[in-house]
Amino acid sequence: MFFCFLFFIFFVICENIITFAGIIAQLRMKKILLVVLLSLGATATRAQMFVAGTEVTSDILMAPSVSLELVTGDKSSVVLSGFMTAGSWLKPLKEATIKALQPEWRYWLSGRPVHKFFVGVGGIGALYDITLKGKVYDGYALGLGATYGYVVNITDRLNIDIHSGFGFLYYKRKEYYLHDNYDVDFSTGGQLRANSTGYYLLPTRVGVSVTYVLK
Repeated sequence: MFFCFLFFIFFVICENIITFAGIIAQLRMKKILLVVLLSLGATATRAQMFVAGTEVTSDILMAPSVSLELVTGDKSSVVLSGFMTAGSWLKPLKEATIKALQPEWRYWLSGRPVHKFFVGVGGIGALYDITLKGKVYDGYALGLGATYGYVVNITDRLNIDIHSGFGFLYYKRKEYYLHDNYDVDFSTGGQLRANSTGYYLLPTRVGVSVTYVLK
C-alpha cells in the first residue's frame, strides 16, 4: 500500500510537470511520462528491494520531496525522485514555483546496492516560475547529468544518502521585467511566447537524503 501511495505521488508530480500546453505540444511529454511509468512498473516487478526516501536539504528549503529506489541487480538500482515548491524562506526562492522530476540509474561501486559509494546518470525535467529582483523567469528546463554519492547504513533499513552532481540543462522561458508590456510585445495570436532559450551547466542533485528500505 505504501508503494502504491508513493507511485501515486510520482504520478501527480508528473502530471503537474506536463500540464501546460506548450511542453505537451513540443516535447510530447505525456508519451514520455507513459514510457517512464510503464518502465518503472516493469522494473518494479523484478526489483529485489524497494527504498523510499526524502531529500532533507530540499525539505528544509520548503520544497517537499519524495523518492523511490528500485534495486534491479547486484550492482545497480533505479531512482525516481521529484519535488515541488511554491515559495521558500530562502530569498532567491521566496517568489518561486518549481516542479521537478529526476529519474536516475545508479551503479554501486561497493558491489552491494544501497551501500557505500555509487555513481549515477540521469535526467531532469522541471517547470518554474521565478521572480527575482523584479525580473520574471517563467518556463521549463530539460537536461542530463551525472551523480556521485555515498550511502551510510544506520540500521538494516534506515540510511543516509549523501550525493552531489552536475547536469547540462536546456531551458526555454518567458523572461521579462515586471514593468514590461510582455503581454503585448511577445504575443502571437493571443498566445504568449517564450523569448529566451539557452543552456546551463548547473548542480542538479546536491544534498542529503534519508531513505528507508521497504522490502
